[in-house]
Amino acid sequence: MRNLQRNRWQYGPWLLLIAALWLSPPSGRGRIEGLAGPPSSGRFVGALASPSPNERYNGLPTAVMLQGFHWESCNFPWYKILKENANAIRRAGFDYVWFPPPSKTADCQGYLPNEWYDVNTRYGTAAELKAAIRALKPVQAIADVVVNHRTGTHTAGADFTNPAFKDNRAAVVQDDECQCGTGARDSGESAGFGRDLDHSNPSVQKEIGKWLRWLKSDIGFAGWRYDMVKGYGGSFVGLYNEVSKPVLSVGEYFDYDRQKVVDWIDATRGKSAAFDFPTRKWLKEALEQQQFGRLKTTDGKPTGVIGWWPAMSVTFIENHDTEPIRQTDPFPGDKVMQGYAYILTHPGIPCVFWRYYFDWGDEQKQKLAELIKIRKQSGIHSRSLVNIVAADNQRYAAIVDGKVAVKIGPGDWSPGNGWRVAIDGPNYAVWTKNAE
Repeated sequence: MRNLQRNRWQYGPWLLLIAALWLSPPSGRGRIEGLAGPPSSGRFVGALASPSPNERYNGLPTAVMLQGFHWESCNFPWYKILKENANAIRRAGFDYVWFPPPSKTADCQGYLPNEWYDVNTRYGTAAELKAAIRALKPVQAIADVVVNHRTGTHTAGADFTNPAFKDNRAAVVQDDECQCGTGARDSGESAGFGRDLDHSNPSVQKEIGKWLRWLKSDIGFAGWRYDMVKGYGGSFVGLYNEVSKPVLSVGEYFDYDRQKVVDWIDATRGKSAAFDFPTRKWLKEALEQQQFGRLKTTDGKPTGVIGWWPAMSVTFIENHDTEPIRQTDPFPGDKVMQGYAYILTHPGIPCVFWRYYFDWGDEQKQKLAELIKIRKQSGIHSRSLVNIVAADNQRYAAIVDGKVAVKIGPGDWSPGNGWRVAIDGPNYAVWTKNAE
């Protein structure tokens, strides 16, 4: 969740080397500098001492995720709504559903948690939460994990219960604005709301690990979306994933500089994916300003994390922090389908926003379901290779894995003979190879 938009109180040796070379991010990565043009290639990041695939916690490569809520979902019996839509979610081809924060909270949405083990919230009861997760199977539920900060049970201070820490004041960083913390200094950015937890504290680490395991064993969650990971060291996310073994871990590192996002993934020791905020930025600007060169780096790769470390990228065009009702940085409504035509044909794990799937009419729902079907039938995955064949002021066009071609923008383009149009709409089209 975006900091400024919340309530104030709110993995022989040769085999290992080959695997590392395949799964580690490629060389030739560099910073995005400025806003005027696409990023250039540059410094190498990502160590060969990467975890094995099973220890990356970056999900099924062919997966598609649904963000299963929006900012106003807490005003509705949301777990019942998720259960009622379980068949539609399965039929659409989603593999994961990202749930809202599960714990008792001082706000409506769940981003000011206090009692972690009390999962009766504005979204519904504990029984309704479990029923929704069961109804979705084999689609797996991803919990929104808010552990950067916490509010007290009765006050804005450190009176933590359910669970308490060994020493509640020592569980709060010493530089928290409450002046009630005696822990170490904050290992990340200050939240400015709630109490920033000291993740170097053994009791904090122990209680978070226990709670995550409980969310799996007792509630039925399978993975984690970590909220506001800028607020504490990335190594701690790696630690919590080693303890809890999620099928998918994705961090909300809210930054448009892909170097910083990749540095955070490195800090987890490659044990968590991250939301690809840079891809969203460049895609949004390319569509708004009709400058599709922004989607291609100087070395011919996609901009964003998908151009550097696609296996660790979760792409999206909208979420609960950026949606129009928040009046922050919404994706232009008339370009939503162009955005989804891009991310649903490109590497990374794409995440579809609830409102754009369920609330924008049957035609858009059918179009999105068809894009998901094309992706899955064509075998596009999180490490798919992108050949960008056009990126100018009229169009962006690419061929992905030699199986799918996509064009967005007003300009004409075609992949030529041997392809058929699988789906099209205003300023976008997707082709698949003709059967041989």
